[in-house]
Amino acid sequence: MNFRKRDLVLVFTLAIIIGLISAYVGLQVFQPQAQSGVSSEKIDVTGKLKEKNKSGEDDLDKIKEAYSLIEEHYVTGVEEGQLLEGAIEGMLETLDDPYSSFMNTEATEKFNEQIESSFQGIGAEVSMVEGKVTIVAPIKDSPAEKAGLRPNDQILEVDEEKLDGLNLNEAVEKIRGEKGSEVTILVERKGSSDPFEVQLTRDDIPIETVDTEIEEVDGKKTGILELRSFSETTADEFDEALTGLEEEGIEGLVIDVRGNPGGLLDSVEDILQSLVPSNIPYMQIEDGDGNKEEYYTDLKEKKGYPINVITDEGSASASEILAVALKEIGYDTVGTTSFGKGTVQQAVPIGDTDEGNTIKLTFFKWLSPEGNWIHEDGVEPTVEQKQPEFFHANPIQVKESFKLDDTNDNIKNAQIMLEGIGFDPERDDGYFDEKTEESIRNFQAEHDLEVTGILDEETAGAIEAEVIEVIRSGEQDLQRDKALDVLYK
Repeated sequence: MNFRKRDLVLVFTLAIIIGLISAYVGLQVFQPQAQSGVSSEKIDVTGKLKEKNKSGEDDLDKIKEAYSLIEEHYVTGVEEGQLLEGAIEGMLETLDDPYSSFMNTEATEKFNEQIESSFQGIGAEVSMVEGKVTIVAPIKDSPAEKAGLRPNDQILEVDEEKLDGLNLNEAVEKIRGEKGSEVTILVERKGSSDPFEVQLTRDDIPIETVDTEIEEVDGKKTGILELRSFSETTADEFDEALTGLEEEGIEGLVIDVRGNPGGLLDSVEDILQSLVPSNIPYMQIEDGDGNKEEYYTDLKEKKGYPINVITDEGSASASEILAVALKEIGYDTVGTTSFGKGTVQQAVPIGDTDEGNTIKLTFFKWLSPEGNWIHEDGVEPTVEQKQPEFFHANPIQVKESFKLDDTNDNIKNAQIMLEGIGFDPERDDGYFDEKTEESIRNFQAEHDLEVTGILDEETAGAIEAEVIEVIRSGEQDLQRDKALDVLYK
C-alpha cells in the first residue's frame, strides 16, 4: 500500500488562520509549478461515482430531483450556484468534522491569498469547536497575543454581529481585515462569569518562525530553539539555527512549540530527519480502511546531547507530530497537554477547474511512531508544569469602580494579577479589604495614576497591560525554567 504522500496536499493546521501565510494556513503545496495556490493530487471523483451500483445511482437521482423541484417551483426563485453550494455544504456538515469544508471560488481566492508571502490580520488561528469559533493559538507578537487572547477562547461576536449559524470560513471573513483597521470581538472564556469585549487593530503578522538563544544551565551551554509555526522555510531555518547552536558548543537543547498551531507536513518531516533515528518510524498514516504506512528517516543515531520539548494547549497538529515523536524515542516533553489534532486533510478541486471550487476533506489519520492516535486527547507531557495562575487570569471587567468591602469576581481577577506582578494583596477570594486597597494604591503610585485605592477602569487596564508585559518578557516562565531544570537529569 502507498498513500503517495508526496503528491498530496495535506492540511496540518486546525482550520483557517486569520490573515496568515502558509505557515499557518494548513494546505501544503507539493506542486509549486501549479498556477493556483491550492493544488492537489488528481483524484477522479467522477470516475469513482461511475463505479457505484444502481442503488447508488438511484440515490444521486434523488438529489437531482430535489434540485430540479426547487429550481423550477420554489416560490421566490433561487440561484443555481447557491443550490449547488448548499447541497455540498450540507453533506459536509453531516460529517460533524470541523476540518472538512467547501470553498467556493471567492473563498478559494481568499484562501490562496493566505499562502502568499505577505499577510495581515489579528494573528490567531481558529477552529470550530462545538459550533463556536475557538482560538487554537494566538501568534507571537501579533495583535491577538498582545491583547491577551488565549487558546480555547471562543469568539461570539465580531463588531456586535453574532457568529451563530456561520461556518468557519464565513466567521473568519468577519474577523480578518486590512492592516490598521479596527475590530471588536466578544470573547467567552472558561472560568469567566461573563463574555468580555476585546478591541484589536489588525496588523502585519510576523513571519519569523524560528528563534534561538543560549543559556547557561549548571555550567553547560544550553540551546533554546523556538518554533512558532511550520512554514515553507521553517525546516531550512531550523537547520541553520541548530547548526549555529552546535557550532557554539551547546551541550543540550530545548525545543519550544508552545502556541505553535502547526503548519506544513513537509516542514516538520524535514526537521524530524535530523532528530529521529531510522530504527523507528517518525510518523504513521492510516486510511479509512485501517491500512497504515510508516515513514522513516535515514538518521543513524540520535543527537549526542539531551533534548526536550515544551508544549501547551496551543501546540497543535504539526507541533504534536514533533512532540510525540520525540517523546516516544525517549525525550521529555514539558508543560501541559497539547491541543489534540490527529487528522489529515486534502484539498480536492471539484467541477470546472476554472471556477476554483474546492472541497477540503479529511482523508487520513496520522499516528505517533508507536501507532498512537492523539486526536482530541493531545500529547501528555512527561513532566507536567503549569504556568503561574496570573498567566490565565480572566480580564478585569469594570463597569462600575470597586472599592473597600466590595465583593466581585473581577476583584478576584485583579488580586491574582496584582500578586503576579509584585503587588500582593494577600488574598484572591474577591473581597476588597484594606490590604487590597493598599496594593492598588501602591500600583497606582508606581504607574503615575491617581492614587485613590479604587479599582477603576483606568487602573484595571494598567494592571492588565503590566501582566501582558510580564508574560511576554518570560520573567516568570515556569515551563521554560522546568524544561531547563530537567534537561540534564
